[in-house]
Amino acid sequence: MSKARSAAAAAAVELVEPGMTIGLGSGRALWKVLDLLAESGRPVRCAVASDRTQEMAREAGFELVQLDGSVELDLALDGADEVDGELRLIKGGGGALLREKIVISAARRFVVVAEASKRVERLGETFRLPVEVVRFGWRDTRRRLAALLPDAEQRLREDGEAYLTDEGHFILDCAIPADADIDALDAAIKQVPGVVEHGLFIGMAERALLGREDGAVEVLERGG
Repeated sequence: MSKARSAAAAAAVELVEPGMTIGLGSGRALWKVLDLLAESGRPVRCAVASDRTQEMAREAGFELVQLDGSVELDLALDGADEVDGELRLIKGGGGALLREKIVISAARRFVVVAEASKRVERLGETFRLPVEVVRFGWRDTRRRLAALLPDAEQRLREDGEAYLTDEGHFILDCAIPADADIDALDAAIKQVPGVVEHGLFIGMAERALLGREDGAVEVLERGG
């Protein structure tokens, strides 16, 4: 087990107060948070962003809530594939970006839980941007996306078949041009017909807890 991941997860658990209803995303760092919450024995009430997280939360005995319009989450915790100095993120390596963005948007606060190695100078430096698209006419969607993201590859499973999200969509993993205006890209991708959601999470996180292999945790805060 990564010491960096464990350190970040332990710091995140400290933010969970009795009586909170929280949102849980997906990915290895977040699942470590879930494990630590289960070990603590405290009651946990949560909404979850992926089928895998739901399965783990149910096994841990957590109370699962639905985002039915009447629930506002106190805190959302989730990982990231990349974090830049402005707390802008790339997420979606695990394919749950759409549900993750919905859960995060339902919360008053969002804190990122990740390893310090996820910190980058420029988004797209080490990770492609996932773009979730409907299956109908997806190649034409990719053609339209090319004006913004000229290098887009369909995500495949290990067996070579098309990867499907929990909502049954395809994912295009796209290289971000080095000179891209990230904030403009955030808005422009959503305007492309056929795009359901993308993995840029801009202006959503208030803080990132970045664990290091020495057990320390670097804290990035918005505007800090």
